[in-house]
Amino acid sequence: MALSVTGVGKHYDSGFTLDDVTFDLPKGYIMGLVGPNGAGKSTLIRLILNTVRRDRGEIRILGRDNIADEEWAKERLGVVFDSSYLIEYWRVSKVGRAMADMYDAWNQRAFDGYLVRFGLDPRKRVRELSRGMRMKLMLAVALSHDARLLILDEPTAGLDVLARDGLMDILRDYVADGERSVLFSTHITDDLERAADLITYITGGRLYYTGPKDEFEDSFRIVKGGPDDFDGAVASASVGVHRYGTGFDALVRAEDVARFMGGAGERAGVDGSGRSGLVVEPASIDDIIRLTNTHAAGDGFGPAGDAAASGVDAAGVTDIASGAAVSGMDAVGVTAVANGKETGR
Repeated sequence: MALSVTGVGKHYDSGFTLDDVTFDLPKGYIMGLVGPNGAGKSTLIRLILNTVRRDRGEIRILGRDNIADEEWAKERLGVVFDSSYLIEYWRVSKVGRAMADMYDAWNQRAFDGYLVRFGLDPRKRVRELSRGMRMKLMLAVALSHDARLLILDEPTAGLDVLARDGLMDILRDYVADGERSVLFSTHITDDLERAADLITYITGGRLYYTGPKDEFEDSFRIVKGGPDDFDGAVASASVGVHRYGTGFDALVRAEDVARFMGGAGERAGVDGSGRSGLVVEPASIDDIIRLTNTHAAGDGFGPAGDAAASGVDAAGVTDIASGAAVSGMDAVGVTAVANGKETGR
């Protein structure tokens, strides 16, 4: 495995807790790390990099503990953050010379090649580069010391669509040999669709799902209807609901659609037909994240409360799944359980 995270937890005095996170990233795969703001994604990345000490659990990078073998592990990691860590008055050419002193496996020829590929002028200072070009410079560093695992924290935030597409192409090329892997956090689900093989979804400090991207999307459907169509059958099958003046959007596990669609359930998941007044559509990654983080009041603008998966609150709105398992995984991924409890961050 390129990366194994087992039972990892971290508690902050602010009240936020990253609790019992477990997942594996095999060699040769790209994993997207997703979740709403404050879910714990950046905390998890800091724990992997050991810039924050974990309270419990185990993290192994290429089979070795990230604390006991920290120097060995970091030699094999390439890291790109959403903001530059490079000294701003350095010229681009100086960056390569500085990194040569930090990495035993530094390859200056490879670095110079990436500067040409990415259109980076060696004479420019870091502060003179656009955000996209700074991101490419950090990526050139990460790719020039034979890193086996790339970790990127919101690498495409603020980039235009062409720059994002270019970065996704680079990541696909990077893992093509089957020996290198990528973990990247993002709020831009188009990037996941373009590049990710696997998804790890964290919400409220807890692991909701980890496994193949396609299985994540295929596990759910969106059920839409008018105000009068939201009845007990829809409510009991819903994982999360957003209600508005003219109707509702309900997130339902694919196997539960037939519970209220009758014989049309399977067909409804494909062509949108079914019980009068209801429409069933495929669920996107954005839909799943949005509807598993909905207020109990159903307004869709924040973290969930503690309502049970099959319960309906006083307003008639089913809240987030609490303890409801998502579909099973094969050897590539391990399924986690849902828990919509907000943990204070």
